[in-house]
Amino acid sequence: MLTRIFLIVAIVAALAAGVLNFVVVKDKITALTTDRNTQRDGWTATKGELDKTQKNLARTQSQLTQTQHDLADAQAAEKKAEADETVQIQKVNDLSSKLTSMTQERDSVQNDLSAYKNTGETPDQVLKLVGQIKQDKAAMDAITDEKKILTRTVARLQSQLNELIDTTNYVVTLPSGLKGRVVVVDPKWDFVVLNIGEDQGVLEDGELLVNRDGKLVAKVIVRSIEKDRCIANIVPGWKLGEVIEGDEVIPAYPAS
Repeated sequence: MLTRIFLIVAIVAALAAGVLNFVVVKDKITALTTDRNTQRDGWTATKGELDKTQKNLARTQSQLTQTQHDLADAQAAEKKAEADETVQIQKVNDLSSKLTSMTQERDSVQNDLSAYKNTGETPDQVLKLVGQIKQDKAAMDAITDEKKILTRTVARLQSQLNELIDTTNYVVTLPSGLKGRVVVVDPKWDFVVLNIGEDQGVLEDGELLVNRDGKLVAKVIVRSIEKDRCIANIVPGWKLGEVIEGDEVIPAYPAS
C-alpha cells in the first residue's frame, strides 16, 4: 500500500514537473517567435531601404555619367570656340596687315605720280627715260662683273709674278675673309674638294688650314680652280688628323 502511495506521489510530481517545464518552454518558444518576427520585420525593412538606396545610387550614377558627357561636350565646344576665335583674330590681323600694305603702296604710287607730274615730261618721254636707265644699269652691271674678273686676273698674274721674282720666300695670299668647307675627301691620294673657287678669290698654290671645332687638322695647297670650287692636296707633314667632309678651311696666309 505504501508503495502505491509513493508511486502515485512520484507520478503526480512528474506530471507537475512536466507541466512546469511545458509552461517554461512555451514561454521561451513564444519569446523566440516574437524575436524572430521582430528580426524578420527589421530585415524586411532594411532590405527595402537597401533596394531604395541602390535605386537612388543607380539613378545618381546615371545622372553623373550624363553630367560628365555634358561637361565633355561643353569643354569641346569651348575649345572649338577658342580655336575659331584665334582663326578670326588671325584673319583680322592679316586683313589689317594687307590694308596697311595696300595703303603704303597707294601712297607710294601717289608719290610717284606726283613726282612724274612735277617733271613736266610726257608719258613717252618718261618711258624712254626708264628704258635708258635700265640699259645704263645693265651696262654698269656688266662693267662691274668685268671689273671683278679683271681684278681676279690681276691678282693671279701678280701672284705668279711675285713667285717668279722670289721663288724662295714667296707665299700666295688669299682674301682674309675667305672661308670654305671640305665637300669631298680622297684619303688614298690625299686630296680634297672645297666649295670655294675663283669667284671667292681662291688662287693656285694658295694654302689653307683645315680645322674642326677650332682645332687644326691639316694644311692643303690649291692645285686646280673652277668657278665655285677647287681641288687641293694635303701638304705632307701637316696632316695632324683625318680630314672629313664638313671641315672648315681658312687662308694660311691671309692678305693684309
